Amino acid sequence: MACCGRYLPWIAAAIVLLVAVAFVALWIRLRETPLGVAVAVVPAAVSSASITPQVIRLWPGKAPGSESWSQREVEIGIDGERYARNVVDPTITAYFPPAGNVNGTAMVVCPGGGFRMLTLDREGADVARDLNAQGITAFVLRYRLTRTSAAFMALLLERLRGPRELEPDLESMTPLILADGQQAIRVIRSHAAEWGLRPDRIGMIGFSAGAYLALHVALHHDAESAPNFVAALYPMAPDPLTSPPEKIPLFLLAAEDDPNLSPAENAVRICTEWRAAGAAAELHLFAKGGHGFGIRRQGLPVDTWPDLLHAWLASQGYLSPGM
Repeated sequence: MACCGRYLPWIAAAIVLLVAVAFVALWIRLRETPLGVAVAVVPAAVSSASITPQVIRLWPGKAPGSESWSQREVEIGIDGERYARNVVDPTITAYFPPAGNVNGTAMVVCPGGGFRMLTLDREGADVARDLNAQGITAFVLRYRLTRTSAAFMALLLERLRGPRELEPDLESMTPLILADGQQAIRVIRSHAAEWGLRPDRIGMIGFSAGAYLALHVALHHDAESAPNFVAALYPMAPDPLTSPPEKIPLFLLAAEDDPNLSPAENAVRICTEWRAAGAAAELHLFAKGGHGFGIRRQGLPVDTWPDLLHAWLASQGYLSPGM
């Protein structure tokens, strides 16, 4: 009995943990509202004259590397915010500015979500509409995600405690999301003429895991998939972090009170590496802001980040008429 007594605290802790996870899973299931997934079309069916968002297939068939995946893609609503999980068929959703307000620049928007979900509004659609107001055509990327259940949020929060917790996801997902990011650039560049875009003015903006994706594409690409510029907000840093093969301009931003994976330190490291390679890099660090704020206002100085991005894009020549 004494032997059993030594394990009682561990058994009790395990039971408490299981009950907590079950409670969080039930809580999420009760709060989430299934929204369905929009039907995607092939790039040739896209009209740049339409200001209605158009979902475009990235790959002509099943995405390479995940042909055997069978999970069901789900889009859900939680507290007025849309999320996607279990993405199997990657897409880009095109947001074209109104006629007369197009400057020929395009940006791929990469939402974050720790490789387990995508934050579709404050790091996706809302960012796309902000870019539209600057004359930029935006494409929100739904890249492939790790398979999850309704308890995805609890597991994600556990994984965000540190880099080691994310290592399994990074190892399995990096080749797939890199391929999706590269393919997004290829599709946009190959259809630039018919969509009113300049093939030499295609950039990427990413948030958290989406910033990791955008930075990976900046470091690993061919001529057709190379981004012309990149913006990374509260980024995860690629490991190993190497110098970019070309001098791709980079915009970085993070908050120093961000508790998840030290994005402020990552931003400094990335900026240092970029500058060491002779590439232009602009870095903004804010004292407060936390993680995952996207384009939502918090009543803090970090709320000004879209204006800073617009000014940077203008300084690089990407907001001037280019056609």
